Amino acid sequence: MRTDHGKSIQVNWLSEQEGPLTPGPTGSFLGILEGQSDTAEPNPLTGTECGETSSLTKDCQGQRRSSTEEKLFVCAECGKTSPQNANTGERNITCAQCKETQSFRSSRLTHFVIHTGKKPFTCTECGKGFAQKNYLVSHMKIHTGEKPFTCTECGKCFAQKNYLVAHMKIHTGEKPFTCTECGKGFAQKNYLVSHMKIHTGEKPFTCTACGKGFAQKNYLVSHMKIHTGEKPFTCTECGKGFIQKRSLVSHMKIHTGEKPFTCTECGKGFAQKNDLVSHMKIHTGEKPFTCTVCGKGFTHKNNLAHHLRIHTGEKPFTCTQCGKGFTQKNHLVAHMKIHTGEKPFTCMECGENVG
Repeated sequence: MRTDHGKSIQVNWLSEQEGPLTPGPTGSFLGILEGQSDTAEPNPLTGTECGETSSLTKDCQGQRRSSTEEKLFVCAECGKTSPQNANTGERNITCAQCKETQSFRSSRLTHFVIHTGKKPFTCTECGKGFAQKNYLVSHMKIHTGEKPFTCTECGKCFAQKNYLVAHMKIHTGEKPFTCTECGKGFAQKNYLVSHMKIHTGEKPFTCTACGKGFAQKNYLVSHMKIHTGEKPFTCTECGKGFIQKRSLVSHMKIHTGEKPFTCTECGKGFAQKNDLVSHMKIHTGEKPFTCTVCGKGFTHKNNLAHHLRIHTGEKPFTCTQCGKGFTQKNHLVAHMKIHTGEKPFTCMECGENVG
């Protein structure tokens, strides 16, 4: 019996009884069972719709026509053939493990190696393993620095085409992935996945030094630099170091005077978007951060943190000269001028310098 085009046939050859797949000499996974050679008996695929079976060994591949012609799906049981359009890949197969449907036009069926856990392709530079050869090829560009895909809008280069495709959404404004909780849109699916952890409260990445949890691994990596003291990004103007590149980018605007974010209410400009967002709360009167002790509200979270020290009595900033403690760093800076005798401010009326 022949199945209709467009229907899926289910691959049942990844069951525990049959064992995991192993790569052939060319690195392809052709349904060869573990311990078998390339000349072993064909391992059939069975269609759940019609019960027909077909082999994916090299003998079966040899019966396929070239990519410019219509490919044939050959039944190993009855010898019947059914066409597969090489351009549309109309005949599909469904993975029995994850139910994901794959196009049958790929003779290697590399998707199914995901379930075996095998990573036969290893990077000679760093030793990282990959399930598919094309993943290794893409990874090697990290070591070579090759970035062959260039954005026609801004000139930024990328190692992989899918990175460029994702980047282009910045210019088009396309955000096809939407959060079902708050409606926020994202250009990439992985950004949405990371964002969802805000709603679930999931923080699977934990700092081994202080126990703080993070929703994303890159946040943990950045946080660890606080403990190591590493500041790899340095300002070329003043030499100040930063833990994160975006912090350096924001800092550079101090030297350039750039303030691209403008308040629509009063026209004040800001170097960073989050500074503008915080400023807007002055106009709206919003005070989302509330003291649990006295109920006082604050526009900014750090202002609440400073305020709480009034209740706790904490004074983390200590003068090295006299030992006096302060709740805020700027209070300590002002206090130090007593010891240094610094008087940087001049009275416009009489010209006297004051601290």
